Amino acid sequence: MPEVGKKAPDFTLLNQDGKKISLKDFKGKKVVLYFYPKDNTSGCTKEACSFRDDFPKFKKTDAVILGVSPDSVSSHKKFAEKYNLPFNLLADEDKKIVQLYDVWKEKSMYGKKYMGVERTTYIIDEEGKIKKIFNKVKVDGHNVEVMEALKD
Repeated sequence: MPEVGKKAPDFTLLNQDGKKISLKDFKGKKVVLYFYPKDNTSGCTKEACSFRDDFPKFKKTDAVILGVSPDSVSSHKKFAEKYNLPFNLLADEDKKIVQLYDVWKEKSMYGKKYMGVERTTYIIDEEGKIKKIFNKVKVDGHNVEVMEALKD
Protein backbone atom coordinates (compact mmCIF):
# COMPACT_ATOMS: atom_id res chain seq x y z
CA MET A 1 0.00 0.00 0.00
CA PRO A 2 1.60 3.28 -1.10
CA GLU A 3 2.32 5.76 1.70
CA VAL A 4 3.77 9.24 1.95
CA GLY A 5 7.56 9.02 2.22
CA LYS A 6 7.75 5.60 0.55
CA LYS A 7 8.88 4.87 -2.99
CA ALA A 8 6.01 5.00 -5.48
CA PRO A 9 5.43 1.57 -7.05
CA ASP A 10 6.76 1.52 -10.61
CA PHE A 11 4.56 0.48 -13.52
CA THR A 12 4.44 0.50 -17.30
CA LEU A 13 1.18 1.19 -19.16
CA LEU A 14 0.20 2.21 -22.68
CA ASN A 15 -0.75 5.84 -23.27
CA GLN A 16 -3.44 7.17 -25.62
CA ASP A 17 -1.05 6.68 -28.58
CA GLY A 18 -0.24 3.07 -27.70
CA LYS A 19 3.25 4.03 -26.44
CA LYS A 20 4.67 2.36 -23.31
CA ILE A 21 5.07 4.82 -20.45
CA SER A 22 6.84 3.86 -17.21
CA LEU A 23 6.86 5.82 -13.99
CA LYS A 24 10.65 5.43 -13.82
CA ASP A 25 10.91 7.38 -17.12
CA PHE A 26 10.22 10.52 -15.08
CA LYS A 27 12.94 10.19 -12.44
CA GLY A 28 14.27 13.69 -11.74
CA LYS A 29 10.85 15.25 -12.33
CA LYS A 30 7.83 15.72 -10.10
CA VAL A 31 4.88 13.57 -11.15
CA VAL A 32 1.19 14.29 -10.67
CA LEU A 33 -0.31 10.80 -10.92
CA TYR A 34 -4.05 11.11 -10.93
CA PHE A 35 -6.49 8.22 -10.99
CA TYR A 36 -9.97 8.84 -12.35
CA PRO A 37 -13.00 6.61 -12.95
CA LYS A 38 -13.95 7.03 -16.62
CA ASP A 39 -13.22 8.97 -19.80
CA ASN A 40 -15.91 11.37 -21.04
CA THR A 41 -17.90 11.51 -17.81
CA SER A 42 -18.73 14.87 -16.27
CA GLY A 43 -16.41 14.86 -13.22
CA CYS A 44 -13.51 13.24 -15.07
CA THR A 45 -13.82 15.65 -17.99
CA LYS A 46 -13.89 18.61 -15.62
CA GLU A 47 -10.82 17.32 -13.75
CA ALA A 48 -8.84 16.64 -16.96
CA CYS A 49 -9.76 20.04 -18.43
CA SER A 50 -8.71 21.87 -15.25
CA PHE A 51 -5.28 20.18 -15.47
CA ARG A 52 -5.21 21.09 -19.17
CA ASP A 53 -6.09 24.72 -18.51
CA ASP A 54 -3.32 25.00 -15.89
CA PHE A 55 -0.85 22.89 -17.88
CA PRO A 56 1.56 25.83 -18.52
CA LYS A 57 1.76 26.44 -14.74
CA PHE A 58 2.45 22.74 -14.10
CA LYS A 59 5.20 22.77 -16.73
CA LYS A 60 6.86 25.70 -14.93
CA THR A 61 7.13 23.54 -11.78
CA ASP A 62 8.82 20.85 -13.92
CA ALA A 63 5.94 18.50 -13.14
CA VAL A 64 4.59 15.78 -15.40
CA ILE A 65 0.87 14.92 -15.33
CA LEU A 66 -0.21 11.31 -15.82
CA GLY A 67 -3.88 10.34 -15.79
CA VAL A 68 -4.79 6.69 -15.18
CA SER A 69 -8.12 4.90 -15.59
CA PRO A 70 -9.25 1.40 -16.58
CA ASP A 71 -10.41 2.73 -19.99
CA SER A 72 -8.84 1.42 -23.21
CA VAL A 73 -6.13 3.09 -25.29
CA SER A 74 -8.72 3.98 -27.96
CA SER A 75 -11.06 5.49 -25.36
CA HIS A 76 -8.18 7.58 -24.00
CA LYS A 77 -7.25 8.69 -27.52
CA LYS A 78 -10.79 9.95 -28.23
CA PHE A 79 -10.95 11.67 -24.81
CA ALA A 80 -7.53 13.34 -25.22
CA GLU A 81 -8.31 14.51 -28.76
CA LYS A 82 -11.81 15.76 -27.93
CA TYR A 83 -10.53 17.96 -25.08
CA ASN A 84 -6.99 18.72 -26.37
CA LEU A 85 -5.36 17.12 -23.34
CA PRO A 86 -1.59 17.81 -23.46
CA PHE A 87 -0.56 15.00 -21.07
CA ASN A 88 -0.49 11.21 -21.05
CA LEU A 89 -3.59 9.19 -20.24
CA LEU A 90 -2.64 5.65 -19.29
CA ALA A 91 -4.80 2.59 -19.92
CA ASP A 92 -5.00 0.19 -16.96
CA GLU A 93 -7.49 -2.20 -18.52
CA ASP A 94 -6.52 -5.16 -16.33
CA LYS A 95 -6.80 -2.88 -13.25
CA LYS A 96 -3.41 -3.94 -11.85
CA ILE A 97 -2.17 -0.40 -11.23
CA VAL A 98 -5.41 0.93 -9.71
CA GLN A 99 -5.18 -2.01 -7.29
CA LEU A 100 -1.44 -1.49 -6.70
CA TYR A 101 -2.14 2.14 -5.76
CA ASP A 102 -5.17 1.13 -3.65
CA VAL A 103 -7.72 3.21 -5.58
CA TRP A 104 -9.90 0.28 -6.77
CA LYS A 105 -12.69 0.44 -4.18
CA GLU A 106 -16.23 -0.63 -3.54
CA LYS A 107 -18.52 2.24 -4.47
CA SER A 108 -22.23 2.76 -4.30
CA MET A 109 -24.65 4.51 -6.64
CA TYR A 110 -28.41 4.54 -6.20
CA GLY A 111 -28.04 1.83 -3.58
CA LYS A 112 -26.13 -0.52 -5.88
CA LYS A 113 -22.63 -1.57 -4.88
CA TYR A 114 -19.93 -1.93 -7.52
CA MET A 115 -16.15 -1.76 -7.87
CA GLY A 116 -14.59 1.34 -9.36
CA VAL A 117 -11.79 3.87 -9.20
CA GLU A 118 -11.88 6.23 -6.23
CA ARG A 119 -10.65 9.58 -7.56
CA THR A 120 -7.16 9.93 -6.04
CA THR A 121 -4.03 11.95 -6.84
CA TYR A 122 -0.46 11.12 -5.87
CA ILE A 123 2.33 13.70 -5.93
CA ILE A 124 5.64 11.93 -6.51
CA ASP A 125 8.93 13.76 -5.99
CA GLU A 126 12.06 13.78 -8.15
CA GLU A 127 13.47 10.71 -6.34
CA GLY A 128 10.32 8.69 -6.96
CA LYS A 129 8.99 8.99 -3.41
CA ILE A 130 5.36 9.77 -2.62
CA LYS A 131 5.18 13.32 -1.31
CA LYS A 132 1.41 13.72 -0.92
CA ILE A 133 -1.78 11.72 -1.44
CA PHE A 134 -5.15 13.32 -2.14
CA ASN A 135 -7.88 10.75 -1.36
CA LYS A 136 -11.53 11.00 -2.45
CA VAL A 137 -10.74 14.04 -4.58
CA LYS A 138 -13.39 16.70 -5.09
CA VAL A 139 -12.85 18.02 -8.62
CA ASP A 140 -13.59 21.70 -7.94
CA GLY A 141 -10.34 23.45 -7.04
CA HIS A 142 -8.30 20.23 -7.07
CA ASN A 143 -5.84 21.56 -9.67
CA VAL A 144 -5.08 24.48 -7.30
CA GLU A 145 -4.49 22.09 -4.35
CA VAL A 146 -2.12 20.05 -6.50
CA MET A 147 -0.25 23.15 -7.64
CA GLU A 148 0.19 24.23 -4.00
CA ALA A 149 1.54 20.78 -3.07
CA LEU A 150 4.08 20.98 -5.91
CA LYS A 151 5.41 24.29 -4.58
CA ASP A 152 6.22 22.87 -1.12
